[in-house]
Formats: sequence, C-alpha cells, structure tokens
Amino acid sequence: MLRTTKTENGLVRGLMGTNARITVFKGIPYAAPPVGENRWRAPQPVEDWEGVRECYEFGPICYQKTPGKDPNAFYSKEWHVDPQVPNSEDGLYLNIWTAAKTGAEKMPVMVWIHGGGMQEGYSYEMEFDGEEFASRGVILVSVGYRLNLFGFLTHPEITAEAPEAPSNFALLDQAAAIRWVKRNIANFGGDPENITIFGQSGGGDAVQFQLISPQTKGLFQRAIIQSAGSRMLRFPPQKSILSQGDTMEEAYALSAKLFEMCGVGTLTEARKLSAEKLLEKYNEMGRPMVPVIDGAFVPELPGNAFAHDRLHDVSLMVTATSDEFVAQAASPAKAWVEANFGDRAGEYWALVKAAADSDGEESLRKAASYSTFNTGNRVTAEILALNGRKVYFSEFGPTIPGDDAGAFHSCDLWFEFNTLIRCWRPFDGHHFDLARKMCNYFANFARTGDPNGTDKDGTPMPEWLPYAPREGKAMQFFDTIQMEEKTDPRMQLILDENRRYWGKD
Repeated sequence: MLRTTKTENGLVRGLMGTNARITVFKGIPYAAPPVGENRWRAPQPVEDWEGVRECYEFGPICYQKTPGKDPNAFYSKEWHVDPQVPNSEDGLYLNIWTAAKTGAEKMPVMVWIHGGGMQEGYSYEMEFDGEEFASRGVILVSVGYRLNLFGFLTHPEITAEAPEAPSNFALLDQAAAIRWVKRNIANFGGDPENITIFGQSGGGDAVQFQLISPQTKGLFQRAIIQSAGSRMLRFPPQKSILSQGDTMEEAYALSAKLFEMCGVGTLTEARKLSAEKLLEKYNEMGRPMVPVIDGAFVPELPGNAFAHDRLHDVSLMVTATSDEFVAQAASPAKAWVEANFGDRAGEYWALVKAAADSDGEESLRKAASYSTFNTGNRVTAEILALNGRKVYFSEFGPTIPGDDAGAFHSCDLWFEFNTLIRCWRPFDGHHFDLARKMCNYFANFARTGDPNGTDKDGTPMPEWLPYAPREGKAMQFFDTIQMEEKTDPRMQLILDENRRYWGKD
C-alpha cells in the first residue's frame, strides 16, 4: 500500500485504515495558518518541511462554537459527540483516504466540503469517513476551511489591502484546497483531471459558489449539490440570509458593528484580538456573516448564475431529503397560505383542502406545509435541466429509526458515506443495503459522470435517469430505490411559479 508519498512541500506518511487496503493521511496542510497578519487574507503558501511529516492525526477544526457542548442539541446526539475536539484558527488542513498502491493509478477523486451553514462543522465528523469510497477505487479528500466571521468578515481596509481578495475567505480556502489536490493528488494515486467536488447543506451552498466563480474554472469535472438550502426557490418567497448572500455594503456594515462591539476601530487592531473574543461578540450579533458578492471570487448570486446558465461545464448531481426544514404553516392555515402564496393563494388553498385528511385545523396546517430545502433543490434541478444541463436528482426519505425526526436534514450522510455502523440509531438490514448502493451511485458518478452501474455482487442497480424538466421524476432513495414522478399538485404549483420567476415557462 502507498503509505508514504510526496507533496509539493515535503514527504508525508499515512496510517493503515481500519481496512488494511486503505491508507489515511490526516492533517496535511494545504495553506499557511490564517492567523496574525494572515487573518482575513487569502490563503497563503505552506512552508516546506524537512524529513517525513507523520500524518497520523486530524488537524484542529476551524474556529467555531464548541461542537457538542450542548448535549441536548439534536446534532450532539447524532455526531457532534466530542466537545474536546481541538478548535483553532489554525485549521487549513485536508485528509486523504486512498487505496492506491502506487502513484500511477489515476483513480477518480472526490473533494468533500462539509456543511454547517459555513458557520460551524468540520471535515472529519464521525459520519464522514472516506474508507468506503476508497474501497470502491475513489480517493476521498475532506477539507477544513474558515468559518463564520473568520471566513466572511469584509472591511474597507481589507478591500484596500487586497482588492483581488476582499472577502469570502471560506470560499477561497476551498478553492485553494482543490488547487492543492489538482497539483498533488497524482502522488496519492489520483487523477488530477477527474475531480468531483461535493458538499451538503452549507457545503452544498459552497459547491454552488465554486461552480460560478471565474477563479475555479477548470479545477474540477463534476459537482454534487446536496441539500443546499433554497437559493433558487423564489416562490413562495424565501427570506433566509443564506438564500440571498450579502452585498459589499451590507458586509461592511456588519464588520463595522462587530468592530464597535469589540472596541476596535481598525483592521490592525482587530487582527490583534483573540479568536475567543471575536467569536463571542460575533455570536452576540445574532446575524451571520455569509458569502458576499465581491466582484472577485463571487460575481453574482448562484441563483442568477444558474438561471442564466453561467456556471462551469461539469457533470451535475442535486440531492435532497424528504423532511428537511419544513415550512410549518401557522394557524389559521388559510391565513398563512394567503400571506405566503400571493395571487395563487386561492389555488394552493384548494389543493391543500384536497390533500388534507380532514377539515380540522391541524390537518390543514400539515397539508399546507412544505419542505423548503427539498423544494428548493428540486427547483435547482428543474432550472438546470431546462437550460439543457444533464443533471441527476434524488430525494432521500427512508424510514429513519430511533425517534420521530423523519428523513431529517443531513441524515443521508450516514448512507452516502456508508458509515451506519457508527450511528446510534437501530438501523436494520435494508438500511445497510440502501447505504451500500448509495455509496456505489456516488462513486460511479465520480468515476464517469453517470451514477449507474452494478452492485458488489455484479447485479445491476436500479437505473437512475437524468432529471427531465416538467416531468419531475427523481431517483427516490426510500425503503426501496426507484425512479418516481412527483405528482403532488402542490409541488407542481410551486415548480410552475418558480419556472415563471426564472423566465423558463
């Protein structure tokens, strides 16, 4: 096995995985620590090292609220189980899982961008193990990147200092990691001309920004957008900050407010503050810093770019879960529909009444509610397909045991990484079967741009067809796997109005 290899900065040595066929390289630096004068600067080059760097431990997670500190939080039960994980501004490291025996094998490469709203999360959460992908002949790379104020603070002095990189340091970090992979992955047995970037939730948002940046053209060949909010959902109107992004002026105002709260007036003073104080005051603001339309890395909002087909020419996949972030109708349900569905409220209300189990208020509220993320990702697939893009779309919604959370946001991660054995939930045989096949589909897509293929025993898996606009057929990863048309007239009304909004009717 390839346990020792070289990078552009020096030799690295990895560890045998739990599968002896796999080598894991943990905590390889892809950029210099973004501390001191490097705070709020574009990622800087790594210094070379002498000898062999032992990559046996993951690097610190990028600075954030302590994961798992609140034991009652939903994701503390799910996977944020270790509040002692090292937490530092010095977090620009990546991890590699490879089954290569030599550096000449040209395996496909997947670069994982973790979620957390670009405010929290880290690259080696327990559900993200890359061994299952590596066992399928795909090299998995997971990336740490700056978050929250460290990833998005925008200030006039930064613009004056570096007009080519005035903001979006989180996105710049991700792009720097992809460039590092392109330059170095051949030494780990990978093909630098066959790179797939993929991410979920905030990571899926990040993938969309990487897809439209002029600075990332040609860096990757495929992209998977998973549960990436509702950036293209414009009907019913979405008010989420993460769905919109900030202008430079809005971002300047946020940094001015933070500096005032911290008692500083200049960038130099702010760079001397402790990370602890900055994060404490940032959390008191109650408003996140998010990607900024800076005219450098981010030319426009992803929704606009996608609608007008201004994204890189790569293979595409979009996924969602069935129960993520449901917009719960308030009571009375009819008034909520009227407030949210504009001049089509009457039509939507008629569909709600037809779908409700009874005329009771609770039944009407349930029938009026919808998943914003599921719907938003379906709209994304719809618009991409209407523009002539070949895109594979899936909906994930099996029975999830252990509580009544349903197919909640992020539950699909246990399955695509095939790490169910690490979860506390009492999964049974059909869940493990589903996870194995999902991992197969994702690995196949990374290999060729087509997710289809055979299972481990050589039998063909159910065929996953590209998304056909106006038909709405999706690959459904439920308790069974099948292509199925979304015939719900409530969903069709929302899709129809979004097509009109984006000029695609």
